[in-house]
Amino acid sequence: MTETFEQLLENNKDKIYRICKIYALSPLEPQDLFQEVVFAIWKSLSTFKGQSNINTWIYRITLNICLRSKQKAEKTYNNTLKLEAIKFIPIDIPIENNQQEKYTALTFCISKLNKEDKAIIILYLEGLKYKEIAEITRLTENHIAVKMKRIKKILLDCITNKL
Repeated sequence: MTETFEQLLENNKDKIYRICKIYALSPLEPQDLFQEVVFAIWKSLSTFKGQSNINTWIYRITLNICLRSKQKAEKTYNNTLKLEAIKFIPIDIPIENNQQEKYTALTFCISKLNKEDKAIIILYLEGLKYKEIAEITRLTENHIAVKMKRIKKILLDCITNKL
């Protein structure tokens, strides 16, 4: 392992937090999820064997923790979704009203997807290639391509109806 834990965290903190923010059910939960992910990475870093890319490994840990947390929370909150928690806006990039409306529609539509489709589109929006998404989700690259085509169609229909 050539990177230290601090470097690894510095290089990946933004994407980890974005994913935590999307899966969070309350405004304070993203920080808790982020800390849980960071702790899990730190705790298991010595077991990383390098069989996959370190970023793939980090995405997998992040998604697993967020999904587990969401499942626990849904049981506790009787499947109540709090959509206001899905608003992540980078501080350094101002968004015009028109763009904000599109962003809000997109996040709303993503929140309506099932957990597998949501994970796939989030990773895709993070800029990952189908091969990387397949490694993280443990699906085949071809399966990801087929699902992405369907997900894009669902999102397009949903966003068209929202705007």
